[in-house]
Parts: sequence; C-alpha cells; structure tokens
Amino acid sequence: MKITRLDHVQLAMPPGGEEQARAFYGRILNLRELEKPEPLQAKGGCWFAGEGLELHLGVQADFVPATKAHPGLRVADLEAVQAHLQAAGIPIVADTSGVRVRRFYVNDPFGNRLEFMQEGDSF
Repeated sequence: MKITRLDHVQLAMPPGGEEQARAFYGRILNLRELEKPEPLQAKGGCWFAGEGLELHLGVQADFVPATKAHPGLRVADLEAVQAHLQAAGIPIVADTSGVRVRRFYVNDPFGNRLEFMQEGDSF
C-alpha cells in the first residue's frame, strides 16, 4: 500500500453557516471557493482551496467544534499572516509549547481550531 498525498481536510460547521464560512475562509484567509459536486450540494457546506490544500466544511446537525484536532497550515510569512488576521479582528492564540516551530492558533467562526506555521521551520 502507498498513500500518495493528503487530498483534503474536512471540518464540521453548524447548519446555515455557509456565509460565515465564506467570509472567514474566502475573504479573510483568501482561499477560493470550489463548487461542490452536484450530488453533494443539497447537504450544504462549502469547499475551499489554496496552494496545495483543500479544506471542506460539512454541515453537522449536532455540531461540536474541533478544539483540539486541527489542520496545520504552512505560510510563507507568519508575522504577516498574524498581522492580517489581527487586522480582521481574529483573536490570535500564541503557542507556548516551547517547540522550535514558529506558530500560532486561531478559531474559525464556528470554534474549530486552525494552526498557522512558518514555512521552513521544523520540529
């Protein structure tokens, strides 16, 4: 068996959260929205893509945010991303683990945790 790459990460969101998802993932994170396949459109949710990544947000009726499990997103300039997110009013959670990777966390509008990491840093 050989896994060739990660295709996407799916996060849950509550019913009716599509516009909040578009505002955060599309307008703030600058990811482009992908059109979901027609058979899946009735389920709601949104799919987004950026360079080398896809994030799918699926509607979950009994939604509970993922506060521990999270995608780790590599960025070219961590300080610029942090400044951009702060300017958009997104609270930053500093990493206090003591590891050598420069990183921080934010929550999406639904409370799901996202990790932003400096490209080139390693554990």
